[in-house]
Amino acid sequence: MAQDSVGLPSDFQFWMRKLSVWDQASTLETQQDTCLHLPQFQEFLRQLYEALKEMDSNAIIERFPTIGQLLAKTCWNPFILAYDESQKILIWCLCCLIKKDPQNSGESKLNSWTRVKGLLSHILSTFRSDIKEVDLFTQVLGYAPTDYYPGLLKNMVLSLVSELRENHLNGFNTQRRMAPERVRSLSRVCVPLVTLPDFEPLVEALLTYHGHEPQEVLWPEFCDAVNEAFLLKKISLPMSAILCLWLRHLPSLENTMLHLFEKLISSERNFLKRIECFMKDSLLPAAACHPAIFRVVDEMFRYALLETDGALEVLATLQVFTRCFVEALEKENKQLKFAFKTYFPYASPSLVMVLLQHPQDIPQGLWHQALKHISEMLKEVVEDQTHGSYGGPFESWFLFVHFGGWADMAAEQLLTSEAEAEAPEALLWLLAFSCGPGAGRQQRAQTMVEVKAVLSCLMKLLRSPTLSARDLQAAAGEGGEGAPRPPACQQLIRRLLLNFLLWAPGGHAIAREVITLMAQTDAIMHEIIGFLDQTLYRWDRLCVEAPRSRKLAQELLAELRGQA
Repeated sequence: MAQDSVGLPSDFQFWMRKLSVWDQASTLETQQDTCLHLPQFQEFLRQLYEALKEMDSNAIIERFPTIGQLLAKTCWNPFILAYDESQKILIWCLCCLIKKDPQNSGESKLNSWTRVKGLLSHILSTFRSDIKEVDLFTQVLGYAPTDYYPGLLKNMVLSLVSELRENHLNGFNTQRRMAPERVRSLSRVCVPLVTLPDFEPLVEALLTYHGHEPQEVLWPEFCDAVNEAFLLKKISLPMSAILCLWLRHLPSLENTMLHLFEKLISSERNFLKRIECFMKDSLLPAAACHPAIFRVVDEMFRYALLETDGALEVLATLQVFTRCFVEALEKENKQLKFAFKTYFPYASPSLVMVLLQHPQDIPQGLWHQALKHISEMLKEVVEDQTHGSYGGPFESWFLFVHFGGWADMAAEQLLTSEAEAEAPEALLWLLAFSCGPGAGRQQRAQTMVEVKAVLSCLMKLLRSPTLSARDLQAAAGEGGEGAPRPPACQQLIRRLLLNFLLWAPGGHAIAREVITLMAQTDAIMHEIIGFLDQTLYRWDRLCVEAPRSRKLAQELLAELRGQA
């Protein structure tokens, strides 16, 4: 081949034929042939540039009438673009063809051809950004960098997204699949870029990428960065992408739970409605419709309860999570994809189904029967020891506190249902069991005796024409000389007293005085605040019509929060 401009036309035709062959076939042989000729082709491009820069548009069209085809084929050949300085020299050639302000038909023709062929977008989308000719090229075209680069970035991201999705569709077609090493490298490059809105489609495509590799291909730091950005509201991703993130990277799910706990603990003024907003905003209840996610979240609640000795705040948060989870499950699954056994593997399936009932779907007159049925089923599992496969007392208690509203309803039923000769044993047992899993049968029996005695006194006061705070204190057995009650039993009796104040006609007048006598410590004060908030939250969900009781609870809650 000639090495001067005189021989360029013959060289031009030779490389035109080569490019056509390389373009039409993608076999190993053509790739090897391409690589073999890369140095020679780069030298040809350099000579072509030296000739083009000395010619006007009419001369270029006359001497190289098919130059558009040659440069177009070159622009779309990844081997040429990747080799040495070929990409930069190709840019130089394109610069010779485009004029910022065309002065004649030849220049206009070349400008129009270059834009129509889309060579500009393509060559720069694969261009190494450290080459100064990019700015020259965009200026020659009349594009400001602020106009051009967003489009370039968008095209690059869409190209990668398309490639990742094709990778998923192609399955085991290894010739068309993106190499796992490249996916991993791409995720690593994206670590500092995940908060940029333009990269969100690529982040989503990486998270939802499913290859057939035995090990995770995404860079762990990428998953960490995405999860942190999600928690800080710096990125917006669909539920499907977040679900994939948590399924493929357990630390991200664990950090999300810890972030939720920190958010709830950092503020002492969290209403349950606000906790519900936090919970839904975290996407955890919706993601937990996948059993693997649910089991991890549930285990973290289990450990939190064990570490805090069943702290009321953790219990309340667990119950809010469970309500939101059940709502999400019903919304997503008109016909359940997974059996409830998958979510609660250590529980009696029939017990789970009973606890999952919505109290608002049960006529209020039948609440007592529903509570009695729940109590009998729990007692059979816990005390009769006929269901060893369902775990010990803790597993039954842990299941029951997911649906803690039933215990609150039991306390209300003992005070508001028609007076019976004796308090129903089933409801007393349910309340005693709700105090905690650590109590054995004997301790639960003692708690039932204590509660029954207090209830008997409260029912007498309910029929009394006059009522004082001291009477109520005496009924609760406070200030007596007997042996002190266990903390869980004391907490249960306080719950009964607070229910009495809300429901008894004479309780409203003495409520503030009684609460002042009860709230001897900050812990008890916060316990009372939590009870009032939880009661109002439950009444809203059950659509309980009790205007006077509701108004009193709202006023007390506002006053106590102001004092706390």
